[in-house]
Amino acid sequence: MAKWELKNIEPRKQKDTMVSSPDHYQNSRIECIDAMAAMAEETVLQAHAAHLWQTAFKYLWRFPTKHKFSAGQIQDLKKCRWYIDRLIQEIED
Repeated sequence: MAKWELKNIEPRKQKDTMVSSPDHYQNSRIECIDAMAAMAEETVLQAHAAHLWQTAFKYLWRFPTKHKFSAGQIQDLKKCRWYIDRLIQEIED
């Protein structure tokens, strides 16, 4: 089993939820951080470019659920775009 595959995980403790597994990263069968780990397993990107790529992915992943029906959704999309623009610059340079 790859390290990012689903595992039997104990229920989250309420006090740790926003630190270890916030709801806005729990909108799928896997957590965002596990998807990011899977993405990076065979990438040819340099470390900083991979970071930019994964950070953009993180903002895109969470935007529909973190700030439901608010300007926060637009903010997360703008953050995603900022990281994508930096990634493009990194690759072009």
